[in-house]
Amino acid sequence: MPIPDYQSLMMPLLRLAESGQEQALRPAVERLAEDCGLSQAEREELLPSGTQRLFDNRVGWALTYLVKAGLMERPRRGFFRITERGKQVLQHPPAELNAKYLERFAEFRAFRERETVPKRMGRRKETEEARTPAEVLEDAHRRLREELASELLEQVKRGSPGFFERLVVDLLVRMGYGGTRADAGKAVGRSGDGGVDGIINEDRLGLDVVYIQAKRWDQPVGRPEIQKFVGALQGHKAKKGVFITTGSFTRDAQEYAKHIDMRIVLIDGRQLAELMIDCNLGVTTVASYETKRIDGDYFEHE
Repeated sequence: MPIPDYQSLMMPLLRLAESGQEQALRPAVERLAEDCGLSQAEREELLPSGTQRLFDNRVGWALTYLVKAGLMERPRRGFFRITERGKQVLQHPPAELNAKYLERFAEFRAFRERETVPKRMGRRKETEEARTPAEVLEDAHRRLREELASELLEQVKRGSPGFFERLVVDLLVRMGYGGTRADAGKAVGRSGDGGVDGIINEDRLGLDVVYIQAKRWDQPVGRPEIQKFVGALQGHKAKKGVFITTGSFTRDAQEYAKHIDMRIVLIDGRQLAELMIDCNLGVTTVASYETKRIDGDYFEHE
């Protein structure tokens, strides 16, 4: 089943605190996950950033909104408790407890006015309301990255074959291969025969080498091309190879690469662009935003 949005968790979370006793957040999260019928895989699902479990994040924001509206309070770190206002809401529960309902409380309206996460990128407001601010921010970042990757790949395709060869060298060096750029530049492109475009050291000491094939193609790379590359590696008694293309790989080519003895890594155009972004190759940072949270250790003994 889909993981509930944070607004759907507000009422169940408020009911967990109905007794008026302090509630520990961690057990409450597990109880809510159980009540929602989430599988273990759904409980472990992470935000795109990989920094936090998605369900935990949504429960956290549900609690934050309830606190900002005065229905809950946080007596100490990792605990929450219902307020008198929260008890009154439970006595006369609304048809739906959500952000729109919480707008009736002045404290919550003031909180929403201070929120700075933009609700744009072409999504409707009601869709945004179903997600936490962290999810909105991460989704905006993901979409910006996808657009950048598409533009970057088109730019690479417009380059000359010589430029593409230099790009491959620069990328591999930034990923930690080949030692210095001068060493890598001498290695890549020196072969050019037998289906191999270059050889590069796997580490700075040159304890092992990786054979490279690079194709600036628009059409998909099929199994025959991979077979030729594998044959070339066998001729060199090589164990490892990387096949890079600006296009894509057919399913047959991918399956073939998976089921051979030697280690062949296939990098298509999309992955190439993603690696360039990760390695800051051909891109520049125009803005940087930090997200912060409370340092609980600082307030531990307060």
